[in-house]
Amino acid sequence: MYYNFNQYINLGATLEKNGCSFAIYAKKVNTLSLNIFYSSEDIIPYRKYTLNSSDHRLGDIWSIFLEEIKEGTLYNWEIDGVSILDPYALAYTGNEPIENKKSIVLARVGTETKHVLIPKKDMIIYESHIGLFTKSPSSNTLTKATYSAFEEKIPYLKDLGINTVEFLPIFEWDDYTGNLDRESLFLKNVWGYNPISFFSLTKKYSSSNNKNSADEIKEFKNLVSSLHENGIEVILDVVYNHTAEGGLGGKVYNFKAMGENIFYTKDRENHFINFSGCGNTLNCNHKVVKDMIIQSLLYWYLEVGVDGFRFDLAPVLGRDSHSQWARHSLLHELIEHPILSHAKLIAESWDLGGYFVGAMPSGWCEWNGAYRDTVRQFIRGDFAQVPEIIKRIFGSVDIFHANKNGYQSSINFICCHDGFTMWDLVSYNLKHNLLNGENNQDGENNNHSYNHGEEGFTKNPHIISLRKQQIKNMLLILYISQGIPMLLMGDEMGRTQLGNNNAYCQDNATTWVDWNRKKEFEDVFLFTKNMIKLRKSYSIFKKETPLIEGKEVILHGIKLYQPDLSYHSLSIALQLKDIESNTDFYIAFNSYSEQLYFELPKLENKSWYILTDTSKVDTCSFKETKWDYPAYCVLSKSSVVLISK
Repeated sequence: MYYNFNQYINLGATLEKNGCSFAIYAKKVNTLSLNIFYSSEDIIPYRKYTLNSSDHRLGDIWSIFLEEIKEGTLYNWEIDGVSILDPYALAYTGNEPIENKKSIVLARVGTETKHVLIPKKDMIIYESHIGLFTKSPSSNTLTKATYSAFEEKIPYLKDLGINTVEFLPIFEWDDYTGNLDRESLFLKNVWGYNPISFFSLTKKYSSSNNKNSADEIKEFKNLVSSLHENGIEVILDVVYNHTAEGGLGGKVYNFKAMGENIFYTKDRENHFINFSGCGNTLNCNHKVVKDMIIQSLLYWYLEVGVDGFRFDLAPVLGRDSHSQWARHSLLHELIEHPILSHAKLIAESWDLGGYFVGAMPSGWCEWNGAYRDTVRQFIRGDFAQVPEIIKRIFGSVDIFHANKNGYQSSINFICCHDGFTMWDLVSYNLKHNLLNGENNQDGENNNHSYNHGEEGFTKNPHIISLRKQQIKNMLLILYISQGIPMLLMGDEMGRTQLGNNNAYCQDNATTWVDWNRKKEFEDVFLFTKNMIKLRKSYSIFKKETPLIEGKEVILHGIKLYQPDLSYHSLSIALQLKDIESNTDFYIAFNSYSEQLYFELPKLENKSWYILTDTSKVDTCSFKETKWDYPAYCVLSKSSVVLISK
């Protein structure tokens, strides 16, 4: 028999000159059919092609070529009577419920945009949700919660100083939250961590109302191109650790019908292993699954033009078919890949099976959970944090000492989509998740947060001022730290989720960015903008090699050269020397409940100038004010930056 091998190599729907090849992986099949539909509303196909093993099967790949099939044709596969979406399709129709969707035949079209290639040390990441960023009426965009609306906000990002955006998941996902009781509360999965495949772009942010088209792909490519034209990189938060099919009793969209024991990990009793917390765990190091993930990444990197990926629950990609940590895995292969190794690869280095920050293969960047917790605790005024905050500011070498990325291994963040916003971090002692429908049992309990006198909303001007001050303290630490800083969308303008620290199911004003808050938090916005500008201006804040003690960095306490590293210490001062510009910085932090006087180092032929003091709103503009005194009074819960001139 003659085989057209291209037919079998290219899974999905591949358009050719006179027709289309359809191919799918299916391990154990009794009957397999390809259904063609006129409309997305059709239940019964107008054509049905039943495949047989003698003519249409090569190994575990089934394929059929159909003449006169054109772009836009709607289809689905049917395995043993179960209709499934093609997991390799680039787009699905927009009908709901998701069981009624159809796969869309599309031509593979590349992109003309070029990768921005910002050096890791220069990256300023902004974690954002495309929909929630502009869904509020206050966004003043032509459309709301669309790819195009986000494009309208590019000038805002440039003004802030952002050069890298990290988008929450945009693979098509299932809104279903998995709890029928919650459906009555009008809740749905809005974050997107519930994928049904790894190639299709969601229509949820499309400006088009045509649910049978793939207009969303062109719109997103335009967004990527516009971001690149403005010098901004694009990183996608990708979910390859589980799918929306869940575990036993979960829905069937594709992979369960194609080969449940191939695509998911199982235990000895054939139960789904659940290291994702979502019912199943993808079998990432099976040859079939691994190839699919790599092809997915190549599609987004080469054909869509994104610049990198943040891997949700990345350790799953390092586990074998029994979910044991593998010596050599997909995590290693991506770092060694001739193309993907040039993309930005960022790991969330923990899953339900373990915490692996610092244990990723050398070359990965990793979300630094220790950085987040240490900064929160130090700013709150917890004891025993001074030695830890020094490690975090200087690149967490204790964690990433074996990584060839050096300081750029650490993605430094204080808040992200998962947890409190920065304003809520300083406004709530406890999480307030009742509206999620789980009796406040969901979400992290140990947040290292403090409300500063009243829980949540307050009109007390002293508390409001102190909360803003604490936010500035955290931002100051973030942007002077070695590593790659990441800011959560809206933290620069006091975005609040009203104490909800697990708002994945809230598509309402709870999670929408309220752009009116920018006026109320103009000082915080200006402070953030100027801290980013300061970081970009001096190489001392973004070194690629270890800081030289005594030459580039000196530690001080309230007394010169006497840093207090004791258990009860709540203050520290750093003297940083930027050799390239011959500029000194003196940075002091006071998390104590009283003011402290810090002795200032003497300078030769120069003077100290106050750059900013978080206790004084009028210094958010970073105007340099000469300081002629031998010491500086750092008020309680504040920090200061002085610069030599």
